[in-house]
Amino acid sequence: MELSNKQITVIFKSLCDENRVQIFRILQNGELCACHLLEELHLSQPTLSHHMKVLCDSGLVVGRKEGKWMHYSISAEGAKIAVDCLKEITAVNESECKCCNK
Repeated sequence: MELSNKQITVIFKSLCDENRVQIFRILQNGELCACHLLEELHLSQPTLSHHMKVLCDSGLVVGRKEGKWMHYSISAEGAKIAVDCLKEITAVNESECKCCNK
């Protein structure tokens, strides 16, 4: 599966914020209700909602509604795509240099 540059940017932009990285680390222990994330992170509800939207839009996190609360967890598929993407864009091509014929 080849991702566009835009899709790659969305994935990695979602992890370019300290709060979102902290949320991702918290979710490594399993699904969690937004109310517990709010307590642990000491963020306002609108700020948490913004961060969760960014993480969900990237595909790294999924949410499900239960009653009035959202429950979030890491998407195994989204995480695999991010890992594969990082491997792909950091792979060094050892082919001959085309600019100086070496």
